[in-house]
Amino acid sequence: MKHFVSVWLYTIIVLSSFTSVEVKPYKLKTVVIDAGHGGKDPGCHGKGSEEADIALKVALELGRIINENLKDVKVIYTRSNDTFVELHDRAGIANKNKADLFISIHCNSGPSDVFGTETYTMGLHSSDENLQVAKRENAVIFQEKDYKKNYGGYDPNSPMGHILMANYQNALIKNSIRFAGKVESQLKKRVGRSSRGVKQAGLVVLWKTTMPGALVEIGFLTNPKEEKYLNNDTNRSYIASAIYRAIKEYKSELESMN
Repeated sequence: MKHFVSVWLYTIIVLSSFTSVEVKPYKLKTVVIDAGHGGKDPGCHGKGSEEADIALKVALELGRIINENLKDVKVIYTRSNDTFVELHDRAGIANKNKADLFISIHCNSGPSDVFGTETYTMGLHSSDENLQVAKRENAVIFQEKDYKKNYGGYDPNSPMGHILMANYQNALIKNSIRFAGKVESQLKKRVGRSSRGVKQAGLVVLWKTTMPGALVEIGFLTNPKEEKYLNNDTNRSYIASAIYRAIKEYKSELESMN
């Protein structure tokens, strides 16, 4: 009986200590927008345009829309001009500023008849096509001075490297997929873009971020029609607006769970 009373009292004390802990409501306060490539790394090419340039224009427009409409959200860019930023530093900027969401803007490449958007989260690639996207985006680390040191010996061409990297971010994958789905939905419904869906791959730029994030491929520069579309100011504004709507919806949904 004494043992039972002791256990009962201990349980009451423990439960009381739990109720005294203040649980802070979730707020999406900081968004880091990453314009892919830049500087000595132009990214993929169309006939007359480069990925780094188009990605930067969309990133800056996205930031402008957020600043104008979400006054409680701070926007931070990994680059705001044509400069080269190493991939680990992009994640470092997001982590240092304790970002709540990381968005990397890119353009895709492939056969000239392939078109549409696709949004990637960190994870194990489910197809060879996804793996090839990861290899292409990750190959930029070879342009970095100390890439072996910065990435712990990670080799973009090693299948095992992608598996190990994908496992690193499992804790964040749920909300990353939640956000990525909203991006593809907005691009399809609001802008009329053809969605190739939400995909997963071992992407270095998402690897070491400590918050949910996604890499958005806004179109194929290797498709002449899409290249022309992406070089239009109005169309890029529509794309930025769709991503903004996804952020707003994601923010509202998570904050309503408090």
